[in-house]
Amino acid sequence: METRDALGALAALAHATRLAVFRALVRAGPAGVPAGALSQRLAVPPATLSFHLAALARAGLVASRREGRSIRYAADFRAMRALVDFLTEDCCAGLRPEGRRRAAPARAASRPRKEP
Repeated sequence: METRDALGALAALAHATRLAVFRALVRAGPAGVPAGALSQRLAVPPATLSFHLAALARAGLVASRREGRSIRYAADFRAMRALVDFLTEDCCAGLRPEGRRRAAPARAASRPRKEP
């Protein structure tokens, strides 16, 4: 995943309603949820839900498919995995400039002494 794509996905998720929608779609799994059921489940008006689903779709986090007169939405698990992989690809590699020692780990807080 490119930085630009990650920024788009993170920006899309940086809204409470969109994050709730995306999490509901993740819980639903690959089968997804019809838009009407999602609207009811989250108590979000259909027009508002449509606006937020469009933002998630533009970011590549949500896919949709028509089923008769309804549209079923599902989280794009590949895109979600790519975003998580992007965020963690250099996990624990450190940011040590050349010639500098690694910082010592923080010490655990000492226990207060018991008074006799």
